[in-house]
Amino acid sequence: MIEIKVPVLPESISEATVAVWHKQPGDPVQVDDVIVEIETDKVVLEVPAEEAGVLTKIIAQEGETVGAQQILGTMTEGSEIQDNEPGEPETESEAQEDTSQKSEPQIKNETNDSVAAEKPPEPQESISEEPQATTAQVSTPQPSITSVGNRMEERVPMNRLRKTIATKLHSTTQNTAMLTTFNEVDMSAILSMRKSYKEPFEKKYGVKLGFMSFFVKAAVEALKKFPTVNAYIDGDDIVYHGYCDVSVAVSSDRGLVVPVLRDAHKMAMHDIEKNIIDYAARAQAGSLTLEEMMGGTFTISNGGVFGSLMSTPILNSPQSAILGMHKTQERAVVVDGEIVVRPMMYLALSYDHRIIDGKEAVHFLISIKDALEDPSRLLLKV
Repeated sequence: MIEIKVPVLPESISEATVAVWHKQPGDPVQVDDVIVEIETDKVVLEVPAEEAGVLTKIIAQEGETVGAQQILGTMTEGSEIQDNEPGEPETESEAQEDTSQKSEPQIKNETNDSVAAEKPPEPQESISEEPQATTAQVSTPQPSITSVGNRMEERVPMNRLRKTIATKLHSTTQNTAMLTTFNEVDMSAILSMRKSYKEPFEKKYGVKLGFMSFFVKAAVEALKKFPTVNAYIDGDDIVYHGYCDVSVAVSSDRGLVVPVLRDAHKMAMHDIEKNIIDYAARAQAGSLTLEEMMGGTFTISNGGVFGSLMSTPILNSPQSAILGMHKTQERAVVVDGEIVVRPMMYLALSYDHRIIDGKEAVHFLISIKDALEDPSRLLLKV
C-alpha cells in the first residue's frame, strides 16, 4: 500500500484545504500524475504520484482541513484494478441491498401521495434533480440556496485564500494608523518614450515595454531617498532594509496574490517586465510558489488595468507603505499658465502613520512623480 500525504508545508503555513481530487478510487495512476490539489493560504499545491499504481481510497475529502504529512489517500502498486465484473454485486447481501434500493422509490411515492395534499412544498425544494454525488463530493462544502417566492439567496463558503485575504486586510486596518496621500502625474513623457522605443525594446529583449517597469524603477529610487518607507515596525523596533524587494499585486481567478521582485534595485527594466508577465501568467494558472510571495518591503498595486480612477490601497502588512496606480485619462490641466490636455494619472500612497510622517510620505510621492514626468532622472538617478 502506498500512502498519499500532504507535502511538507513552510513554517508560516500550518494547515491546508483539500481542493480537488483529480483521481477517484479505481483510477490508474502513472508516475508524476497529479492526484490531488491542496489549497494553502497563498497557493494551490499539486500532489503528484511518486509511483505508478491504482488509487484505492480517498481518506481526506474535498473541503477538509489537513496538516503537513497527513494521509490524504492510499494507492496499490501496479496497474491492474481489482474489481468484480461489471454489474455483479460482490456478495449476496449486497445484491439484496441493491434490490431493496431499487424498490425504495415506490414506497416513497406511496407515502408522498398520502401527504401531498396536507404539506406544501418546501421553499428550498430543488427545481431539477442533481446527478448523484461521488464519495469525494459528499463532504465538499456546498452552496446553500434558499428562496421565498421568487427571491433567492445563496450562501457560499469562502475558500482558504479569500479567508486569508479577509483576515489579513481586517487586521491591517485594525492594527495600523493607515493614511493615504494623493498626487497626479503627467504621463506624456513615458507615453512618448514607449512610442519611440517600443519596437527596438521588444526586438532586443522579447518583451513589451510597459508602465510597471517605470513605476518600479521610480519607487526604488524614492525608497533609497526615504528608507523609512522601506522599513516596518516590529514590536518596539523599526526594522530597516538594505535592499528593495518590491511586491507587485496581481489579480487571479482565486483572488489577489502579491509575488515579489527580489532585489528590484538591481533589476533592469526588461527583467522587471519579464518577471511581471511571468508572475501574472502563473497567478492565473495557480502555479506561483509560496517562496515567490513571501517577504517584500514595499508594494505597488495597479488598479488602472480595471479602469479605477482613484482609490485608497490597503497596506500589505507588515510593510509600511503601498503605491496605488490608476487609469491614465486625458484631462484639462494648467501648464505654464495655459490650459492644455494631458494624459494624467492619479497616484495614491497609503502608509502607516506610526512610522512614516506626513511630510515624508508627501515628499516620497513627489519623488516618484518627478521621476515619472522626467524619466531621464531614472537613468541619472537624481
